[in-house]
Amino acid sequence: MVIKIRNLLLVFVLAVFTTPWVNAASEDTWEEISNVGVVSLLGTALILPATRRDWEGLRQASYSIGAAAGVTLISKALVDEERPNNKDNDSFPSGHTANAFSSATTLYRRYGWQVGFPAYAVATLTGIARERAREHYWYDVVAGAALGSVSGWYFTDAFNGSVQLTPWVDSKGGGLAVSMRF
Repeated sequence: MVIKIRNLLLVFVLAVFTTPWVNAASEDTWEEISNVGVVSLLGTALILPATRRDWEGLRQASYSIGAAAGVTLISKALVDEERPNNKDNDSFPSGHTANAFSSATTLYRRYGWQVGFPAYAVATLTGIARERAREHYWYDVVAGAALGSVSGWYFTDAFNGSVQLTPWVDSKGGGLAVSMRF
């Protein structure tokens, strides 16, 4: 178990803190990273329950992702926020990030931290990539992450609750609390 956790942490550090920053020299590369990240998470959140014949999990993932996407589209229509690259006025909130975090939260809630931790790492990378690609401001990404997380928590029932990751925010910052039931 300790070796497994150590391996997960090593993969996380290598994936998030080295490779993308070394290779992502252009906005186009960051754009590609964000596209691959969100599509990978959406696919995983929808395919994993189907392969496990967890039809309730598939329904919950569909609701979580659908709600996040729907609220994002409505918010984009209501909020006139120009993108940093001046492409259009659909900057707020980040749809890629909302979909990534709704998928990651659904995976975490349904299948535990072993699936959720790497999913959150990819979702975080997706959000960072959206900002680095100049598609969104940092607050667009934070709003998308919050929206997706809330959607995932609301629509997804826990499958195994022995280890819990709980996001928190206060006036000085935020983080992730880890708790384990013995």
